[in-house]
Amino acid sequence: MMRKLFLSLLLCTGVINALACTNFIVGKKASADGSVMCTYSADDYGMFLGLCHYPAGKHAKGEMLQIYDWDTKEYHGQIPQAAETYNVIGNINEYQVTIGETTFGGREEMVDTTGILDYGSLIYIALQRSKTAREAISVMTRLVETYGFCSEGETFTICDPNEAWIMEMMGKGPGSKGVVWVAVRIPDDAICAHANQSRIRTFDQKDKKNVMFSKDCIKFARSKGWFTGKDKDFSFCDVYAAPTFSGRRACEARVWSFFNRFGDMDKYLPYVEGKVKDAEPMPLWIVPNKKVSLQDLEASMRDHYEGTPFDLGNDLGQGVWEMPYRPTPLSFKVDGKAYFNERPVSTQQTAFSYVSQMRSWLPRQIGGVLWFGNDDGNMVAYTPIYCGNTVQPECYNTPGADAVTFSDKNAFWVCNWVSNMVYPRYSQMFPSLKEVRDSLDNSYIANQGEIEKQALKLYGESEQKAVDYLTDYSNTQAQQMLARWKELAIYLIVKYNDMAVKPTKDGKFLRTKTGNGATVKRTGFPEKVARALVKQTGDRFASPE
Repeated sequence: MMRKLFLSLLLCTGVINALACTNFIVGKKASADGSVMCTYSADDYGMFLGLCHYPAGKHAKGEMLQIYDWDTKEYHGQIPQAAETYNVIGNINEYQVTIGETTFGGREEMVDTTGILDYGSLIYIALQRSKTAREAISVMTRLVETYGFCSEGETFTICDPNEAWIMEMMGKGPGSKGVVWVAVRIPDDAICAHANQSRIRTFDQKDKKNVMFSKDCIKFARSKGWFTGKDKDFSFCDVYAAPTFSGRRACEARVWSFFNRFGDMDKYLPYVEGKVKDAEPMPLWIVPNKKVSLQDLEASMRDHYEGTPFDLGNDLGQGVWEMPYRPTPLSFKVDGKAYFNERPVSTQQTAFSYVSQMRSWLPRQIGGVLWFGNDDGNMVAYTPIYCGNTVQPECYNTPGADAVTFSDKNAFWVCNWVSNMVYPRYSQMFPSLKEVRDSLDNSYIANQGEIEKQALKLYGESEQKAVDYLTDYSNTQAQQMLARWKELAIYLIVKYNDMAVKPTKDGKFLRTKTGNGATVKRTGFPEKVARALVKQTGDRFASPE
């Protein structure tokens, strides 16, 4: 996701802007339980988003749908409403179709500034009108070919309980009311990812079952003089959005980190490091060396390149308490020379993230679960939101709360309250957060079987009873999470006040015999920081013998 920044960044400049959003995709035979799964991290500074809801409905002929830009809220125009729309909660609908995205930008001149549909509006309209991933692709492409696409180049994740697809799309310039696009089905036994860099290169143009593309996808590039080779050699990525240094190091490196969890990706290090011009690019997908679980995907969304050459824990940028985050913008200059920070999957500017679980063997209202968190994935518990749910939890849809209005009833603000305490004192405070986070996550997953067993029993009586039960369950868990996070916020400020640590036992603060708080522990510098300080200052702070 990018606002109005293009990723046409050159290696020679060394500049990396705030590259946003990450998606992971898991085929049903690559997952541990047979579900199709995908993820989305919606990242952008200043963004305030909760859990959206669009109720199912029947619409009269001639009814029009007003289109407002998902990012800016500016009015774009109107399109005819569909005769029937389906229930959508977050980025999943009642048929378990899930759609996410990342923005790659691409050629600036291809943006259709006169188009009506932006990428966000397109996602939620498609979710309201599609029962399968293939239908969503058809809906999305027909709409933008009719009304124009006003966003930059986008990669979409489009999944249902049986299939996982990746689709890339770009406009054809102002006033064109058209797009070039290609969609590729991810093999059932494979995993895929994208992170703000176009990833579809050459594709099998004869495989009508697993590949779809616009009729002029190649012809348009020829008309512009951007491609002159044989059709079979056409690469969507290289022609329309060739990777720059930042596209490789700040974007493709996130894909590499995900793949590296499930296979040996060392051979692609020269590519994602971004400094070897003709290095071999990564494949669109890989077959993982183990089945991918829900917990694996949650952990992947919390990644900071730990244990890799891009690890953020080995330089002064981490501060005193080993923070695996970096201030933005990602680029900075010293004495006129440009430098950059790494951009991991888990980042402080996340508005929300999710892991979507889609299961074909269950009734659709029970099979689809959006595991949702309203902040940086590393700093939140993912609460279950079932795809048939008809009411959002108050904490994910809080009246009065917005980007500049704090509310202690709102998950975004309470979770950010906690995470922003933890960021600068990460190694000291994060273990307390992680303990609560993991306890909640584990309890949701442990309870899932029993909850769905009860939902299936109710489903036998009526679908609505099952939907109501799961809506109530989801909302209760989200609100309990909010209450627990408030407790965590208070615990952290008390335990770690003034950069000291108050002793606890069994989660309770210790006291002296007279009732005072027990003597605090003053931790001082971590050894690594102390050594770095002495190395930098020499004997300046050396104590006399």
